[in-house]
Amino acid sequence: MANIVIYTSTPCPYCSRAKALLSARGAEFDEVHIPWNDQEARIELVAKTNHRTMPQIFINDAFVGGYDQLAALDQSGELATLLAA
Repeated sequence: MANIVIYTSTPCPYCSRAKALLSARGAEFDEVHIPWNDQEARIELVAKTNHRTMPQIFINDAFVGGYDQLAALDQSGELATLLAA
């Protein structure tokens, strides 16, 4: 089973969609919630991923992007491969 970490914030409809998609695929994940006003945590995450939006999703320690990228992986069938790894 894949190791999945999803960084989220609130309010964040894309975070909810990403979690729902992963859950629908039977994937277990660790959620790291970053409050919208925690600038230090956000700066650290941007330095790690070079992305500012939420969610930020890692599968097996590889940054895959946000919800749109996750949905594209699902549509192409690549998500199933990543989740099986």
